[in-house]
Amino acid sequence: MHKPVKVDRKDIYFKPDKKRVLARFFSLGDERTVKVIKRTLGLSESERKEVFGQILRSYTKRHRSIINIFERNFERVSHLLEKVPFPKDKLSQLDKLLIGSYFTMEYSIESAALFNPSIVEHPDQTELFKGEKRVILSFRATGEGHVSSIVFRAGTLDLDNNIHIDYIGNLLDKPIQVKNHRYHKESFLKKMNELHAEPTEVKMKLEQKLTATFTYEELKRYIDEVRRDSEENLENITFLQQALWLASSHYEMTFSLDTSISERVIFPIADTEKRGIEDARFVQFKDEKGESIYYATYTAYDGFSILPKLLTTKDFYHFKVKPIYGEIANKGAALFPRKINGRYAMLCRIDGENNYIAYSNNINIWQETAIRIQQPEYAYEYVQIGNCGSPIETKYGWLILTHAVGPMREYVLGAALLDLDNPHVEIGRLHSPLMTPNDEEREGYVPNVIYSCGALVHNEQLILPYAMSDYASTYATINLEDLLLAILNPERYQ
Repeated sequence: MHKPVKVDRKDIYFKPDKKRVLARFFSLGDERTVKVIKRTLGLSESERKEVFGQILRSYTKRHRSIINIFERNFERVSHLLEKVPFPKDKLSQLDKLLIGSYFTMEYSIESAALFNPSIVEHPDQTELFKGEKRVILSFRATGEGHVSSIVFRAGTLDLDNNIHIDYIGNLLDKPIQVKNHRYHKESFLKKMNELHAEPTEVKMKLEQKLTATFTYEELKRYIDEVRRDSEENLENITFLQQALWLASSHYEMTFSLDTSISERVIFPIADTEKRGIEDARFVQFKDEKGESIYYATYTAYDGFSILPKLLTTKDFYHFKVKPIYGEIANKGAALFPRKINGRYAMLCRIDGENNYIAYSNNINIWQETAIRIQQPEYAYEYVQIGNCGSPIETKYGWLILTHAVGPMREYVLGAALLDLDNPHVEIGRLHSPLMTPNDEEREGYVPNVIYSCGALVHNEQLILPYAMSDYASTYATINLEDLLLAILNPERYQ
């Protein structure tokens, strides 16, 4: 009998750092905001200068361009000056900045956890020695209130597959520009019908108000008008909330060129994700011309509902975000790194228990019925089975790493192979786990869990980053050929 596949666990750990703080808007509601502005403007000029001087001494070293942040946050409350009352044009620049500082707060983005990593090849592979590869790791960072965001680390894998992480900056930054999508009435209504197919009076009213194209702010105005003119019942409220929720899902964002990748934070922006951005599965996708684009599927959570979304970038400075529609609208979607027979392919889990695959001609609209490709078969996966990121193309087939749940709700990692031309056909699967939580990994926020959102191959080794009990992350290396042969001949590797 052969030994199990050898897993080389590395001693490099990615742990939460409470010092990594982001300056974000501090919302108090209109009534309290007006009170704070009145109190601030009640200070004498010398008192305002003194207070603001203390703020600058305390926070300029903790944030990049804190003045710009204060300016933006002042603008977010400036419409309430008419209730103070105080004319905006009479305010000095210091007054505006001081008021903005009262509506700014620090948020420790990863104080609670840094977990569920994925890894992709960096767009820049210049100036490397033979056998090296520059990579980008993404993580789900969780802070106060369990709100999740996406953060990054860059590093280099050496000839021996040791990862050398670049300097991790502490001047965290949100996008300098967020541009909302312009909607087309016909396509928007089609997508609304997927969420709410029944014809209703409130639906007809909104349809009549929509212009051929419109922005998110214009839609908000139309919805307010329909709400005032309609009966306030649960069905109407739900429909209008869904319309706004759907529209807030499309946007673009750009980070400043003077940020390092470890300082860029994709923090919840849209209404659909205000309670968190979860489990981004990044993949380097090759189009028909061989050019690369990076996609990430992730789950947006608003506190009540989830919505799968697609993140797109070529350079990790500029990102586009849009929702994913169709039957795969559940957690755990993972895109194949290229088209299969001219079509996009996606792993998904639409029932919380089994693994499925879906095909589509449109990367964010998946209307065809998904095909079940895996269900719990072995003891370690009797509760559920899911994917651990995008498939990896090998000479034997598509390698998929799986997470499986068995006794004591223990999350373990498995592996399987799918046919290259027909990936809805499973070639083989490990009969026992590839990895289970060891003594160090099983203790954490959620005990007995190891989980990954993506791996890659380097120097004939599988580089597998994974989370430890929803608290911190690390990575392991596995000989790719050994793993593939174990999947093809599982009875010999127990």
